[in-house]
Amino acid sequence: MDLLEQLGNVIGPANVLTGDDRGPWLSDWTMAYPSDPIAVLRPATTAEVSAILRIANDTGTPVVPAAGRTGLVGGLKADGALVLSVDRMNKIREIRPDGRIAIVEAGVILSSLHDAAEAEGLIFPLTFGARGSAMIGGVLGTNAGGSNVLRYGNTRDLCLGLEVVLADGRVMNLMSELHKDNSGFNLRHLMIGSEGTLGVITAAVLKLRPKPRAYATAMVALPSLADALGLLNRVQDETGGAVEAFEYMPRGYIDRHLEVIEGVKPPFEQRHDVNILIEVGATAPRDATAGDDGQIPVVAHLETVLAEMMEDGTLLDAIIAQNEAQRREMWARREAAAEIAHGWMPFVDTDIALPLDKVAVFFDMVRPRIEAIKPGCADLAVAHLGDGNIHYSMYPGDDDKGLQDRLMEAVEDVVETLGGSFSAEHGIGLSKLSSMRRRKDPLALDVMRAIKAALDPKGILNPGKVLPE
Repeated sequence: MDLLEQLGNVIGPANVLTGDDRGPWLSDWTMAYPSDPIAVLRPATTAEVSAILRIANDTGTPVVPAAGRTGLVGGLKADGALVLSVDRMNKIREIRPDGRIAIVEAGVILSSLHDAAEAEGLIFPLTFGARGSAMIGGVLGTNAGGSNVLRYGNTRDLCLGLEVVLADGRVMNLMSELHKDNSGFNLRHLMIGSEGTLGVITAAVLKLRPKPRAYATAMVALPSLADALGLLNRVQDETGGAVEAFEYMPRGYIDRHLEVIEGVKPPFEQRHDVNILIEVGATAPRDATAGDDGQIPVVAHLETVLAEMMEDGTLLDAIIAQNEAQRREMWARREAAAEIAHGWMPFVDTDIALPLDKVAVFFDMVRPRIEAIKPGCADLAVAHLGDGNIHYSMYPGDDDKGLQDRLMEAVEDVVETLGGSFSAEHGIGLSKLSSMRRRKDPLALDVMRAIKAALDPKGILNPGKVLPE
């Protein structure tokens, strides 16, 4: 019995896809990493995943886990491997409003979980532009971030428990619903962010939060990026830490948005160098219930704070969304980032994290270095400014890989000088292996390799990703 026949006996021949049927899994969203897998497997249960991995481990066949295929770092590339898609494992097993948890399978689409939580007056607060196709297994595998990390944390902070199938097919039950469990190594945290190199996540227990009863959302223009932290800290102080998002869009990003996306409008009548999207979420009725004058308190409060800052010259301009349509228009501008950045080729993409008070310094330092390496090199930036995560892309105008690597190293040099990280939320995959080799502590890499060897001694799980040779 050959390999595919064995696998067909486990999950049914119709769920072993070969030839043209593999189409959707032959690349991720970027189309930058074309792939030629042996087959695409679509199990429906944890038991089927377990059986697949037992066969793969016995035969030494590589396996690449796949979820919503929205990754940006080449994590799905699977030449000569089996792609294990969790798309059929898409059940929301349980929503428990009183306990504020959701128990879900790895193939649940993020927006579907949003809808299920909202029906109970709750939210799963992880959100980003690809929420309509990204799946829970993928966001856990990469420890995804998004726009609301400032208030709610990364994916790791929103997960209480996991079910994971190890390389040899054994199922590790970590499906805890506990907020405190100090019983040895935190294997849940080890698996989250490991990008399918240590095990295949099949289910999770996730935290839900109260749905804000009202939002106050505004576009704000500032004299300089250095002024942004003053705005963030003041609004945090005024609202008791209720700022949900604080997103930076410089003039170059706004100009590119107007150029690429048809029919959109600029945020202000005048162009400004520093544009911030700020959103405050109010969960208490006292902050979210309109008064006799029709004003919602959280919106009125933000309006007062911004007006005071405009009077003293701290702000240049501000527009507060007056309805949900205006709020969505503001968010659509920010969530077009991937389409804007990836539509201009060739490019060098970075996903960095910095201390909050070093973000403005980064831009002051990095631009002269880029110009010295490639005069006239265009760049584009957008940032989750509230958590120090910058997406900084460079467009050198040619495909010289040596040049592109020098540009990447220049960014890494500045990030390292400022005490930051070369990877914030997109994962490592293939695209950041060079950065891992250059910048990660060698002993830390040795420890990671030892963990990988212990859990996957044959090296079948997503080989070649995350850990440089």
